[in-house]
Amino acid sequence: MSDVVNVTMKVNGTDVSHAIAPRNTLADFLRQTLELTGTHTGCEMGVCGACLVVLDGRVVHSCLTFAVQASGSTIETVEGLSERAAIADLQEAFHQRNALQCGFCTPGMLMTAHSLLSQPGVPSREDIRDALSGNYCRCTGYEAIVDAIEMVARKRHDGAAAPQNEEVGA
Repeated sequence: MSDVVNVTMKVNGTDVSHAIAPRNTLADFLRQTLELTGTHTGCEMGVCGACLVVLDGRVVHSCLTFAVQASGSTIETVEGLSERAAIADLQEAFHQRNALQCGFCTPGMLMTAHSLLSQPGVPSREDIRDALSGNYCRCTGYEAIVDAIEMVARKRHDGAAAPQNEEVGA
């Protein structure tokens, strides 16, 4: 067995290729090799949700995924979502509703919320709580987080339903 393997993937829109130990998790690869520290490692058992990333369109626990398993894939981290402003409204709502507290769980919460709000319709508070059931927060008690996600869901829905007043040919 080789001491290193080459992995190639697209991370936040950038092609990356590195030689790594086969035992490296995707979380460690992102944090240590690529210095994308928004992906946190908490329980390292896939329970807390701090390590969530989008892998080929699905939210996965990067602590349970080996980097070699992600080779050839497209990965998006909280930094990527933030850089392309895909979660700007969620970040603002988390700030407004004081859903940040210590901030350790926040990247995973944002990844979960982004995934949930990518689905059609407006999720109920119960749906939001269900989606967050894989994320641990020890500071907020979840109400502020649910409030923030619900607020963004309603704003996005109301904004999508609003008529567009664009001039044709302008």
